[in-house]
Amino acid sequence: MSTTVNTRRRLRWIVPALLVIGWLAIGGFGGPFAGKLSTVQQNDNTSFLPASAEATEVAKLQEGFTDTRFVPAIIVAEREGGIEPGDSAFLTATVDDFVGTEGFGDASSPAIPSADGQALQLFLPIDSTVEVKTSVKDLRAALESAPDGLTVFVTGPAGQVADLSAAFAGIDGLLLLVAGSVVILILIVVYRSPILPFVVIFSAIFALGLSSLLVYLLADADVIALNGQSQGILFILVFGAATDYALLLVSRYREELRIEKDKYAAMWVAWRATLEPVAASAGTVIAGVLCLLLSDLNSNRGLGPVAAIGIAASFLASMTFLPAVLVLFGRSAYWPTMPKFDVDAAHHDEAKDHRFWAALAARIGRHPRRFWVSSTLVLVIFALMMPQFKANGVASSDVFLLDVDSVAGQEILGDHFDAGSGSPAIVIANADSLDEALSASRVDGVSDVSVVQKAGVPLVVDGRVSLEATLTDAADSIEAENTIVRLRDSVHGVEGADALVGGVTATDLDTKTTSTRDRTVIIPVVIFVVFVILALLLRSLLAPLLLMGTVVLSFAATLGISSLVFDHIFGFPGADPVVPLFAFVFLVALGIDYNIFLMTRVREEALQIGTRAGTLRGLTVTGGVITSAGVVLAATFSALAVIPLLFLAQLAFIVAFGVLLDALIVRSLLVPALTYDIGQKIWWPSKLASMPEPTPDQPAPSERSTSLH
Repeated sequence: MSTTVNTRRRLRWIVPALLVIGWLAIGGFGGPFAGKLSTVQQNDNTSFLPASAEATEVAKLQEGFTDTRFVPAIIVAEREGGIEPGDSAFLTATVDDFVGTEGFGDASSPAIPSADGQALQLFLPIDSTVEVKTSVKDLRAALESAPDGLTVFVTGPAGQVADLSAAFAGIDGLLLLVAGSVVILILIVVYRSPILPFVVIFSAIFALGLSSLLVYLLADADVIALNGQSQGILFILVFGAATDYALLLVSRYREELRIEKDKYAAMWVAWRATLEPVAASAGTVIAGVLCLLLSDLNSNRGLGPVAAIGIAASFLASMTFLPAVLVLFGRSAYWPTMPKFDVDAAHHDEAKDHRFWAALAARIGRHPRRFWVSSTLVLVIFALMMPQFKANGVASSDVFLLDVDSVAGQEILGDHFDAGSGSPAIVIANADSLDEALSASRVDGVSDVSVVQKAGVPLVVDGRVSLEATLTDAADSIEAENTIVRLRDSVHGVEGADALVGGVTATDLDTKTTSTRDRTVIIPVVIFVVFVILALLLRSLLAPLLLMGTVVLSFAATLGISSLVFDHIFGFPGADPVVPLFAFVFLVALGIDYNIFLMTRVREEALQIGTRAGTLRGLTVTGGVITSAGVVLAATFSALAVIPLLFLAQLAFIVAFGVLLDALIVRSLLVPALTYDIGQKIWWPSKLASMPEPTPDQPAPSERSTSLH
């Protein structure tokens, strides 16, 4: 018997120790891959192409007419007093040094003067199979020695790709540094301990190492598509989710250490109590982000599995590494405010430890209807402003929040040339209808149309010809997209031409159109999937219906507030259609977490003391930890704003504000007040709903005695 007891005692610390060693190995091996993810990113247009759009079909057909490995860089120069002879010679000589070298095409155009004589432009193809950012950087460095008074920029598709890659370059270092520092600072304030914050942050770091390793292997094998925005969201999700899950376990372990003298027994109870809500939370987010696989955009579909891997890794680290470290530290993990074992802790008045939340719960218990009606009205007022949220797309040049060369160069092009030069619309038509297609391509907004030729005659590939239509407006502008719509209407009407319109502008247009379609398809699916998970978790239909209603209302209110902030404070030009889609997926999946954490505890308490008393007790004991989790997640998402891109700055604000709204109003006021007012019936149609609400002198029947499991 003594041998068996000794073996069990050894296993109690050997198993946690082995888990810690295993995660140290995972972190040591997988950690470096977080810095390698940028090497498997795809930030060019192909990573955002709609799978079934007209522009995508044209891109495939265009391979027969031109070498699509190359993207054009436009070198544009301006001199206010007029171009001088040496300016053209400088541009030509500098560009000639790069022609035919690694990363560049075998030929360039001559320096083309503008009609007003104040600018020059020159086209140089850049190999997209070599890192475009490096090629453009080298070209820009060589052009810095321009003659005095000559302003030179590298713009066009290659310039934009380079600037976009440079914007994402801060993900590996700056984003992690900001997110990690914010989390540590908040955790020190929450725990008032020098040990716990670092235990929690190491859990998040190891989760990031595991997820980075898996994402790298899948992206390197071309199983999933990874771009800069997906990598940034992955880092933030891992830090935020791992910290949220940790807060719940750490809080429950502290509770149990007061009740259980043995730290291992306390952890077992805390781990079992935390596993279900954390698993449900992780499952909800994973299911929600995987709905992005229904998207017709490569970038959106890639984000789904990338985010799912991050959440799964966070769950594994939080439920294995973290409890192992905590149980090895025991009460010392909470130093200097270590929880002490109290034989009367089971009858301890929680209100003494959670005074604010106990007082709030008491007020809600006295006036539940006043609380849920007033909070609902506040959310409805905010939600009424949601139609003002502009998500019809913005010009590609507007996505940068800092001054970049590609945008400055595009402005010079627009001032002195046809702004769309260098990025023409591509029309593919049957060779038999060449003349008709040429004529139909000359619509308002098109300055010139030419036929792709070989040896002085139109190049025919499989009975098709290619036309290049130069647009008068910048290729990334809304005006250019309107021209594409007119061009398509015109050439589609040519009988027998089977004409298709593609190119850079058409790709932008199709991407926005597809994003709008994705919103319509994916949002209802997310609502349904999350509802099903909640129904299974809470063994109810009414409670999940009400919870989903509160989260959707919170999302609408968040967009309403965001529209005011974006328009009148930040002065943003608008938003991409994918912004509200991503915001909805993350806010519903993440926002429902706090309701899961609250309602699983309420249900646990309801089985012992009834729904109304259980609601007040659940709010009292979880209020602080869930609010802390909301603050941490909002702070980590806010870190996305350090990347100077409009899309990520908007997503950072929407998710951060929405998470705080969910944590502070929906979960703290609306849901508990509504649950208290409805009482036992909120668990309909489970057996718990039919049980009478116990009175203070009548204990509630337990689930064990009524076989509700």
